[in-house]
Amino acid sequence: MAVLITRLILKNWRNFRDADISLSARSYVIGANAAGKSNLLDVFRFLRTIAQADGGGLQKALKERGNLAKLRSLHARRDPEVSIEVELSDDPGDTVPRWRYALAFKSEGKGQQRVLITREEVFRDGKRVLQRPDRGDDLDPVRLTQTHLEQINNNAEFRGLAEFFSATTYLHLVPQLLKHSDEIAGRLVESDPFGQGLLQRIARTPAKTQAARLERIRKALEVAVPQFSEMRFSKDEATGAPHLEARFRHWREHGAWQREDQFSDGTLRLIGLLWSLQEGDGMLLLEEPELSLNDAIVEYIPLMIDRVLRGRKKGAFLRQVVVSTHSDNLIGAVQDPSSVLLLEPGANGSVARAPDRAELDAMEGGLNPAEVLLPKTRPTGVEQMGLFV
Repeated sequence: MAVLITRLILKNWRNFRDADISLSARSYVIGANAAGKSNLLDVFRFLRTIAQADGGGLQKALKERGNLAKLRSLHARRDPEVSIEVELSDDPGDTVPRWRYALAFKSEGKGQQRVLITREEVFRDGKRVLQRPDRGDDLDPVRLTQTHLEQINNNAEFRGLAEFFSATTYLHLVPQLLKHSDEIAGRLVESDPFGQGLLQRIARTPAKTQAARLERIRKALEVAVPQFSEMRFSKDEATGAPHLEARFRHWREHGAWQREDQFSDGTLRLIGLLWSLQEGDGMLLLEEPELSLNDAIVEYIPLMIDRVLRGRKKGAFLRQVVVSTHSDNLIGAVQDPSSVLLLEPGANGSVARAPDRAELDAMEGGLNPAEVLLPKTRPTGVEQMGLFV
């Protein structure tokens, strides 16, 4: 289902008491610490967990986040309901979205204090295909503890929507989990957000596809990593454990191969980023991909995202990518200033907005997005931290 989430409307979701956000094929989220960048990306992870056919659902998504009390915005005051609404379109310019999904829920406020759905709606091409609560919910209120999105018996008319949500990928790769996988060797966090299972995913990829993806990564590393020469995938003969190996140019004509535990953190993060861009077609959420990378490489992340995805297939908007970042270099390299989303904390929660007319004029006048927008993420009075003793 080649669609994009073009609009997100939130009420009482963590930092956001009210938010109406436009998204594009590439969205770059910036803001001060605790402004809600991670919480904004978590909306899509929340929908993914609900929609997962195997072991997902609303109640699991709530439990993973400490239940409703920790999810509902502190700015909610008297309104106890949390709601999420998304619009999906083939193109950001479409006047009528292909799909619209709305979900609202709150505690029943008595008895078992269950979290119950107060609204679940689905529209396709402007026509309503689901509205809850319905008569069945009135007769059996326990049904309101589950969405129809998560139930294959009830989502036949909009199963493509559920499949879209469940295909979302989130990546915030932690190199140490790869370097010390033998010592950690524990249960992977579900959906592997920290890249711990990257080698296993590479191992499961068909050989021809695996080779093509690794060759694209090799070409990128040859430019980005000094003295990098070759890369290959292998399995330990004794244990069968998967490994990445690389060789670097030096005074020996045939240098020794190094395994991933000897790679730099930046090299591992770059490999994880490039592999994830080639893996799957669902929405991709990247949390601070600039960490551990040289600034000169970070400048090319927006271009890498576009080129890798464009190179996989012909056509527009192969995969939607949402990036949260603090990086001047990354934001400075964004070609479309309207794709930057600025989060600004306030007395009534965070506000999410695109650049305004004055900011766009400044960028049209020659300044880049980082020069215009990142100063507005600077905490007020931050210079006072230098006086801390």
